[in-house]
Amino acid sequence: MEPIRLNKFISDSGICSRREADKLIEQGRVTVNGKQPEVGAKVTARDKVRVDGNLLEADAVEPVYLLLNKPPGIETTTDRSQRDNIISFVNYPERIFPVGRLDKDSEGLIILTNNGDIVNKILRAGNNHEKEYIVTVDKPINQNFVDRMSNGVSILGVNTRKCFVEQLGPNKFRIILTQGMNRQIRRMTETLGYEVQTLQRTRIMHLTLAKIPLGQWREMTTHEIAEMMNLVESSAKTETASSPKKSNSSRESSSAPKSSKPKPRGSATSSGKPSRTGSAPKSGGKPAAPKRDKPKASSSNRGSRGASKSNTGGRSGGRSGAPKGGKRR
Repeated sequence: MEPIRLNKFISDSGICSRREADKLIEQGRVTVNGKQPEVGAKVTARDKVRVDGNLLEADAVEPVYLLLNKPPGIETTTDRSQRDNIISFVNYPERIFPVGRLDKDSEGLIILTNNGDIVNKILRAGNNHEKEYIVTVDKPINQNFVDRMSNGVSILGVNTRKCFVEQLGPNKFRIILTQGMNRQIRRMTETLGYEVQTLQRTRIMHLTLAKIPLGQWREMTTHEIAEMMNLVESSAKTETASSPKKSNSSRESSSAPKSSKPKPRGSATSSGKPSRTGSAPKSGGKPAAPKRDKPKASSSNRGSRGASKSNTGGRSGGRSGAPKGGKRR
C-alpha cells in the first residue's frame, strides 16, 4: 500500500467522511503508532491508526449506500447526543453518515453511506451535480419571481448560480441547483420577500424519491450505484480542484441553462422486486440512464453481507424496519 492521507485512511475504514476525519485529528482523538499526528499526515498499511483507542483497518467494511426520504423534524447530523439525529432515526446496524444536509424543517431525499471518498465528489459545487426541489412559499409568485430566482440572488455576500426555476402553482415552484450553500433556497426566497412554507428535495443526480414513503429508506440497487459511480468518476474531490479558473461572471454564465426550460436529468426510479420483509414494497421502473457509455461492472457494486440479491442487484431481506422511526422499505 502506497502512503495515503490519514483522513482518507480513516474514511476508508467506514467511520466518517474525510472532513470529519480531519476534525477528529484536530481534536487529538487519532493516534498513529501511539503518537498524535498532524492534519495532512500520510500513513501506510504498516502504521497502527487508532481513533479513540480503537484500531482501524482500511477497507474493513463493504460500502453501504442508502436512500432516505427524510421527514421534517429530523436533524441531518451524526451527533447521537443531539435529539432526533438522522443516524438514530435510520438505526442502520453499521456506521453510516449523510451526504450533505437537509434543514430540520425540510424533507426529502438524502443519501447515507460509509464511503467517505464519494461525499465531496457529490457535494462540490464545481462538479455540477444536480439537486432538485419542490418549494411552496407564503404568497403567490409570478414570472418576475421566477426570473429573479433563476438568474441568481445575492445571499451571504455572493450571487447564487443561475439555475432552472419553473412555476408549478400559485405559490409553488420547482428549482434545480448545482450548488449547496447553507439554507440556500430559504435565503433566496427571503431576499425576494417570501417565506418558505414547505421544501422537499426530490432528486440528487439520477436518484429520486420514487415510491420511498416519507420517513422510510431503502438500499440503493447495483444499477443505481454503478450509475452514481459513473457520474462522479471525473468529479473533483476538493474545492480547489473543482473550481474552474474563470471569473465569477464567466463561471455563472457557463453554468446557466442554455434555455429557459432545459430538460433536467432525473426522472429515474429504482428497479427491483418487492422486498420479502419491510414496511413498503420495492419501487418500480428503471432509472433513466444518461447519454453516456454504459458503465462497466465495478468492484464497488458489492452486495450486502447476509442478504440475498434481487435480479436488479438491490439488496433484499434483512431488517423489517428501524424501531425508532426510520423504516427500511
